[in-house]
Amino acid sequence: MGLLDELQTARKVAGQRHAQADAPEAAAQPALLFIPDISGFTRFIEESGNDRGPWLIADLLEILIEANLLNMQVNEIQGDAILFYRLGPPPSIAELVQQCRRVFLDFQNYLRLIERDTDSQLAAVVREHALTLKMIVHYGPVHVARIREHTKLMGRDVIIVHRLLKNKVVGDEYVLLSQQYLATQSVAAVRAAFTWTRLLAGVSSYAYLGDIPYRYAHLTPLRLLVQGADLGGQGSSNAVQVRRVLPVAAAYALRVVSNLRLRPHWLTGAHGVQYDVTKSNRLGSTYKVGLNRGQVDFQAVQHFVGVERLEYVEKIAHFRMFPNSLLFFFLEEISDHACLLTLEFRYGHVAAASRLVRFGQLRRLHRLLGSSARTLAGLCRRLRKGSNG
Repeated sequence: MGLLDELQTARKVAGQRHAQADAPEAAAQPALLFIPDISGFTRFIEESGNDRGPWLIADLLEILIEANLLNMQVNEIQGDAILFYRLGPPPSIAELVQQCRRVFLDFQNYLRLIERDTDSQLAAVVREHALTLKMIVHYGPVHVARIREHTKLMGRDVIIVHRLLKNKVVGDEYVLLSQQYLATQSVAAVRAAFTWTRLLAGVSSYAYLGDIPYRYAHLTPLRLLVQGADLGGQGSSNAVQVRRVLPVAAAYALRVVSNLRLRPHWLTGAHGVQYDVTKSNRLGSTYKVGLNRGQVDFQAVQHFVGVERLEYVEKIAHFRMFPNSLLFFFLEEISDHACLLTLEFRYGHVAAASRLVRFGQLRRLHRLLGSSARTLAGLCRRLRKGSNG
């Protein structure tokens, strides 16, 4: 046995390699490589001067992961970008464009939610520093290696997709598709997928790689689809809404709905909650709720006191059928002892291919919200009687 063989065997015994000593190297496999990158990240971190800035970036990266329609795997997170990959045949250009649109809209809608809190220092920073997205798409053979519990992608095409982040495209929000990916699609299909914007040609030259041709499209036209300033308002799309009169004042109701300990007592299907008691009732705090047979993560993202109503907003993650959702509580004063609750669930999309399944899931969600609102009204009544007694 040579020295190299001895070193490899020693690493395997130590747990750094899981393959057998005599296993052949894995053959290269075709893969889609997809990188969404946050434009303006460095300037935002350096100049924001806000303690919550890094946490906002973490939230935005989570938004990108949750908006995964193509069932891609996360290979690595690199500060302001995520490398996704999917082994096997490439997705169609229509599926890919749908993926890019979903990522962009979920990202921008979350920023819009932050911006509308006019009294927040973080909101002012977000408005000043234009955070947006660029996306790089490539397709080619990669080697997949296991290094302890980590998956590492290697090969020329992995280098290409990273290099394409530095290109000659003017602007900060666009999708760039390498010619290697476009070669897997018909010209007619590509043309049909980009009727909403112009697909332009470009090429960048890199040391040792040569010229890499690509096509790109600016995402700015999609801003027309970003939710307006009145997020969660009446008549908005992709929302399920119920209303209920609560027998308590609006300020009291707000304390009840934001009390994490009480959540399992009124949210239908909830059977437990986990949270850090030292951080509860703070914006940005997170908690986990056991819901039916699974678990859903919540994060308090906004507490807004307006002239006509109070608002409390939570971001929901790991809700399998409704990724990247938002739960709004609107509370309008009726009298000193009653308020109108509007409970609104906003979602980017329903994670189901069948229209019938999507319809059924929305009906089920509406029933869950209605039942929860009724239970919440009863809980408020009991709590009010208890405090008066």
